[in-house]
Parts: sequence; C-alpha cells; structure tokens
Amino acid sequence: MHVLVTGATGFVGSHLVPALLAAGHSVRALVRDPSEYDPPDGVDVATGDLLDAGSFDAGLDGVNAAYYLVHSMRAGSDYAERDRRAARNFRRAADEAGVDRVVYLGGLGEEDETLSEHLRSRREVEFILREGAYDLTTFRAAIIIGAGSASFRMIRELTTRLPVMLTPRWVRTDCHPIAIDDVIAYLVDVLDKPETAGETYEIGGPEVLTYAEILKRTGRLMGSGEPTIVPIPVLTPKLSAYWVALMTDVPSSVARPLIHGLKTPVVADTEAAQAQFAVAPTSFGDAVKLALSEPRSRNAARAAAATGGAGR
Repeated sequence: MHVLVTGATGFVGSHLVPALLAAGHSVRALVRDPSEYDPPDGVDVATGDLLDAGSFDAGLDGVNAAYYLVHSMRAGSDYAERDRRAARNFRRAADEAGVDRVVYLGGLGEEDETLSEHLRSRREVEFILREGAYDLTTFRAAIIIGAGSASFRMIRELTTRLPVMLTPRWVRTDCHPIAIDDVIAYLVDVLDKPETAGETYEIGGPEVLTYAEILKRTGRLMGSGEPTIVPIPVLTPKLSAYWVALMTDVPSSVARPLIHGLKTPVVADTEAAQAQFAVAPTSFGDAVKLALSEPRSRNAARAAAATGGAGR
C-alpha cells in the first residue's frame, strides 16, 4: 500500500515510518524542511506545511492511506486554532486527492467540562477529519512511554532531579500509559484490517496508574529511588506548568497544555481494540526499561524538544 505519514519527524512518526517500511508498504513522509530530515532508505520525502493550504497537495498524489500525526503545541496559546486550520486543510486536500483511508492518533478523555483545552483540541481535530470523504480510523491514547515522548521526558526528569516534589492534586488522577511499540503495532496493523475503517479505538497498556504511581515506579526503575510526593491543593495547573518548565528541559509551551491535561482522568476502554488487534500489551515496567535504553535518533530528539508528539 502507498502510505503518507504527516508528522514524520515527530515522536510517533519517527517510529512509524520504519515500521511501515518493514511491513512492506511504500512510504512517503511529509516534512516542512527536508534538510532537517534524514529518512530511512526507501522513503519518499514530500515537502509541505499543513498550515499552508496547497503547499502539500502533491504529497497526497497516488496515496491510498494517510496518517495524521500533527499538532501545534509548540506554537503557544493559539495552538488550537492552528490545529483546526491544519486539519481542515488536510481534509480538503485528501478529499481532492481521492485518499481512501486516514488514520488519526488522538487523546483520551470524556467529552465533558473536565476535558482540558489540549485534549479538547485533539478531539476537535478528530471531528474535523471525520467529515472527510475518506474512511477515518481513530486511535485514542494517553501517555505514550518512549524515549522521544515529551510526557515521559517530563516524568523522567522530574524523578531524577527532585527527590521531594510539591505537586498539585493531579498526581492522584488515573492514567492509562501505553508503550510506543504497542502504539506502532496498532497503527501498522490497521492497514491490513479494512473492517476497522470508520471505527474509533481506545488503546492503553495493561495497567491503570495514578501519576504519583508513575513517578514513583519510574524512579525505582531508573535507580534514583522513589521521589517523595506531597500534594498541595493550592498549586494550580498554571503554576505547576511554570514549575515543570523550570525543573525540566521540556519547553513551557509544551509543558503547559500537558499539565492542564493531567487533571482529566484518561483511562481507555480497550475491549474493542483487544478484540480487533493481536497486540500483546507491554507492561509499564518493560515500557520504561525500553524507553531508558533506547537511543534517540536526531529527529526524535529534536521532536521531543519541540512538541508533545501525538497523543501525550
């Protein structure tokens, strides 16, 4: 199958492209600056920017399926509007090119007033893409555990640098982390399952953990020991985001929407995904060990500093 990957230089995209090649697909990567991208052998590179309508249309020529793995957290406070515009531009171009299938990786969370602005934006992109003439398959995930993940990087650096943490109440929020290898398995396998067209799947690992448990277990696995976590009710998400940006190398433009999203419980109902896909869930401990041992490519490292990747 001839496949286009948008967001190919990002965290998920940089793992997906070689996996699609290994599965026998013909892969084209859409990037804004080809001089900053070192593609795997055999990958066709197309240049374009989803925010610039018409600049990327040629990249969709002859494509059977496309992955939408783009979002604009790095852009600052107007990221939701930029994501809205990019999704509309992509939908138009994909319809005009006659793309058969689109696969989108979005975020978990109930559609109510507790949904953060960041997660609400991810859901809005899903709704925009769903209006296309192609068949859309959506995967929804929480924190993705991998070496290039901004969320995991934030956890790892906090655990390493702060033996005692004063945290807001979000440390008690439930989360459903998933290993990057499992996410990639779902994203690759979906192309061989035409019956998944038009469907939405929530995906997660075998364990639901609070953020406090994630921090403590990561500390044990890193050998730095469990941090002491002291929840402070008056520590707002805004103040917490400044604190994370100060204490870690994650840019504040990325940390802020991620932190605001931590107040929302994100637990996947994995029944449908497990019934449809033969993906054996990786344990949290094994996912962290793999992330700690994985050498990050130049592109993945750059993407981790620039964006939160798709998902969180």
